[in-house]
Amino acid sequence: MSVLAQSPVASAVQSVDWLAVAPPALTAVTALAVLVADLFVPRARKPLLGWVSVAGLAASALLLLPLLDGDRGTFCRYRQPGVCSYTADHFTLVIQFLVLGGALLAALLSVTALKDARGGLPEGEYWFLLLSATAGAALLPAARDLATLIVALEVASLPAFALVGLRHGDRRSSDAALKFFLSSVTATAVSLLGVSFVYATTGTLYLTQVADRLPHVAGQFHTLAQTGVVLTLVGFAFKLAAVPFHFWVPDTYVGAPLPIAAYLSVVGKAVGFTGLILVTVVAFPSYADVWGPALAALAALTMTVGNAGALRQSATRAYGAVRLLAWSSVGQAGYLLVPLAAAGYTDDPRGTVGSTVAYALMYAAVNLGAFAVAALVGRARPGNRLADYRGLYAAHPVCALLLAFFLLCLAGLPPGVIGLFAKVTVFSAAVGAGLGWLAVVMAVNVVVALYYYLRWTALLFRAPEGEPVRHRVPAPLTAALALTGVLGVALSGAPQLVLRFAGGGLF
Repeated sequence: MSVLAQSPVASAVQSVDWLAVAPPALTAVTALAVLVADLFVPRARKPLLGWVSVAGLAASALLLLPLLDGDRGTFCRYRQPGVCSYTADHFTLVIQFLVLGGALLAALLSVTALKDARGGLPEGEYWFLLLSATAGAALLPAARDLATLIVALEVASLPAFALVGLRHGDRRSSDAALKFFLSSVTATAVSLLGVSFVYATTGTLYLTQVADRLPHVAGQFHTLAQTGVVLTLVGFAFKLAAVPFHFWVPDTYVGAPLPIAAYLSVVGKAVGFTGLILVTVVAFPSYADVWGPALAALAALTMTVGNAGALRQSATRAYGAVRLLAWSSVGQAGYLLVPLAAAGYTDDPRGTVGSTVAYALMYAAVNLGAFAVAALVGRARPGNRLADYRGLYAAHPVCALLLAFFLLCLAGLPPGVIGLFAKVTVFSAAVGAGLGWLAVVMAVNVVVALYYYLRWTALLFRAPEGEPVRHRVPAPLTAALALTGVLGVALSGAPQLVLRFAGGGLF
């Protein structure tokens, strides 16, 4: 046994730190449990599967607490404890909190949506796919080698395709799922090609080893390495909905069940910007002169195209509110890219990562809140036009005030102080890195975005056409609105807490 323990073959037999992998593992186990239980639970008891899923996500989030005492790594190389495939550090825990919290809120919205669907959505498959995608998204921030990153990206993506197209007999849903699938497969194939180029030039897939070896690549392989760096970014830029990989977003958000659109807008973006952070800041810091300008250009294009698309949404167009939120999410992705681009122009690229994470936390809370109000309006008016929000204050004053607050947060206006704080943080990152032109583009886009956010906000308080329709807000929807509202208001009162939580000890 002692000979085996000292041989390289022993590297295949590793102890697993089960506490470190517990959050994504429990989510995956819950997914399997729900799928099996669906075979035996009577149709009348199917709603229990949703509450089991909610409880599983809440328990997975609570399992992050024991990991706060220090960094943990597992699946490490033989006699190289610092070179691991899975690392639970502060960065991992912050992103896993974002992923699991976002999925939990999407699950609360789903409980009501499935009840209203009246058999239109298969509940067992729905919850299995949602939990499976969440498990992949929670795995990704802990991945510290390129192979695990790609596998986590696909585990997070493949169930999402099925969720988008899960409405049986709905052509709009099927078309959206097909467009989402084909574009994602293309982006993943390009990323895999990039990973193969990086592996060919460095001989390793571990992010820290790639960072050490890339600066010493032989001269004849520099072009191959640079190409690999750029192509590797494509798959994660697609998940972030960065231009020109954004064209799937509007149709997918409209075709998917509304809770899945909310999930993609937050958790999907978390997958995208997390992957970009890991491959650029951790694996490719020596090639900042390649990915820095590329991300700066993507940021400028993404925020501009996203805001332009949102401006074009008319008040009477079907699903206009969902389309506006879709284009808004594209514009917000551009803001998320600004600190990442700035990291390519600074001596300490990891120091700017906290700005992106802080902005993502703010965006997640208020965007999920806006989708929760959209889900409420959609129950009475399935068309979900912007015009349907006229006079919402007369029917549901609290919901109207919450939506107004969420929209002002997204716009960066008081009393949405957390939105203003996040935008100033991102703007400062661009100025501090010497990207004055990108700061100007961002400032112009923030002003442009004020128009459609304030136009929607004004509709809420206008006199309704006819008698206002009042109806009871379901308990799960109330819980989602309360959680996002309390979080948004609390963080607006103490916005510095977000930056401390997001930036404290990353990596």
